[in-house]
Amino acid sequence: MKKLVNDPRRVVREMLEGLCDLHPGLALLEGEDVVIRADLPAPAARPVAVLSGGGSGHEPAHAGYVGPGLLAGAIAGDVFTSPSVDAVLAAIRAAAGPAGALLIVKNYTGDRLNFGLAAELARAEGIPAELVLVADDVALRETVSPDRRRGIAGTVLVHKVAGAAAAAGRPLGQVAQAARDAAAALGSMGVALGACTVPAAGRPGFTLGEDEIEIGLGIHGEQGVQRGALQPADALAERLLGTILADRGLAAGDRVALLVNGLGGTPPMELAIVARRAFALLRERGLKVERAWAGEFLTALEMPGCSLSVLKLNDERLALLDAPASAPAWPGNGAVGPARVLVPVPAAAASSPSTAAGPLAPALKGAALAIAAAMEAEEVSLTELDARAGDGDLGISMARGAAAIRILPETAWADPPTALAEMGGALRRAIAGSSGPFYATALLRAARALPATPSPADWAAAFRAGVEAVAELGGAKPGDRTMLDALVPAAEALAAAIGRGEAPAAAMASTVAAAEAGAAATTAMRPRVGRASYLGDRAIGNADAGAMAVVVWLRALAGVISSLETPAPG
Repeated sequence: MKKLVNDPRRVVREMLEGLCDLHPGLALLEGEDVVIRADLPAPAARPVAVLSGGGSGHEPAHAGYVGPGLLAGAIAGDVFTSPSVDAVLAAIRAAAGPAGALLIVKNYTGDRLNFGLAAELARAEGIPAELVLVADDVALRETVSPDRRRGIAGTVLVHKVAGAAAAAGRPLGQVAQAARDAAAALGSMGVALGACTVPAAGRPGFTLGEDEIEIGLGIHGEQGVQRGALQPADALAERLLGTILADRGLAAGDRVALLVNGLGGTPPMELAIVARRAFALLRERGLKVERAWAGEFLTALEMPGCSLSVLKLNDERLALLDAPASAPAWPGNGAVGPARVLVPVPAAAASSPSTAAGPLAPALKGAALAIAAAMEAEEVSLTELDARAGDGDLGISMARGAAAIRILPETAWADPPTALAEMGGALRRAIAGSSGPFYATALLRAARALPATPSPADWAAAFRAGVEAVAELGGAKPGDRTMLDALVPAAEALAAAIGRGEAPAAAMASTVAAAEAGAAATTAMRPRVGRASYLGDRAIGNADAGAMAVVVWLRALAGVISSLETPAPG
């Protein structure tokens, strides 16, 4: 496992130094891995100091939540290791005034012992101190008693509740009670798709097969309560959330806040997909989702996976969640609407395309379906070729375009201009990335250049117009290693062959040959535009996938035209 670290023994200190460099509202204690608010008032004027912490590797927790309305300070231990008693006591001394300190602790033995002893020492020095344990991991509901469960990502919501209560000037006892009530109303559960690597260890804490996951794990790289087969995101969200709701006794009519937490290696795309199902399931069961957040709040280094947390709300708790707060990692109040808003797409301006099938309709449809079949047949080869110098999506894009062509209505084939325009619209809607706009633009430009009953010369002119549209849209030219390296020579060859009076089948044979030669030439070209240009000389040796796609559909079209010119046997 490669990591951007210097000395594994100094990762925590260097991380905290970087965090404080980035955020001037944070200050770092000399000699201790403790971050406190840089703007704390004089001790006599300080409200209750809400402190939290634990092992590092859970970033942005815990220092990311130091700020007004949240934590007064955070204590960082080594990766996945509780901070020392002295570090916690130093944080209490640095952040607390006569109002005292509240320590929010995730329910792990090391954290309970070190934070608990530090609180006892603080009291002996005359600093009021209380401890609140968070044990929100419902995955352990059949393994240990509720008071022995682990504290995981839901702890962040307890930080917010306690921080707001302290900022409101409440005394220590009331701040602690608000935090304990929130912890008691909270349930969380996680799933991992892989392990994480502690810098000092240099190897993952466990290994999983390609189709295996760990269900109900903690936040220290340990295994879960069960290993199972990989399931779709919806199924996993339902399992996590179903366990939380059952354990917490949440039912229709309850008001809740939802936290979708990434474990360090899960992209926002996947967290949003999980959030989507979590929202739907909560609403299906009649719960009212009043606040929600998705992102990385309390991680396990680079572990892929997520956890869900649900906090039962009342008016007081909601007000504390909504109270003003500012910290590097706090995302805001998380207000959500009662349902997803869908806005209808404005209709296009009305047009009156031809609907009566003309004499060329059967041939037009046959040619289009032949092209679709060719594209589907070459999906894998185009994907493999595109993956060598691009993002590997060309094959599936062409297959999607083929599927869109197949479902066009019969009216789409009324005449050549209508057919090209309808195909262009279908490809525009079906293909994302660059291929869709290129082909749609070419077809629409060609459609405008065609009469209803075109001559071979009209077809050649329309083809040239479409190729010019691609060049204008993309800003490329022959020699840049793009589809134009096949299109431009093909258009020139077709125009020349038609000008010589060649029959359509012979003219198309020349067109295909020119496209094949142009596509083959891209093998030795250095790409100058598009995503392949980022590779420079590394792309040399493989033909351009877009140019090869042109060859595929031109060959199919040539085959159709040749069959039309060949007399039927008998």
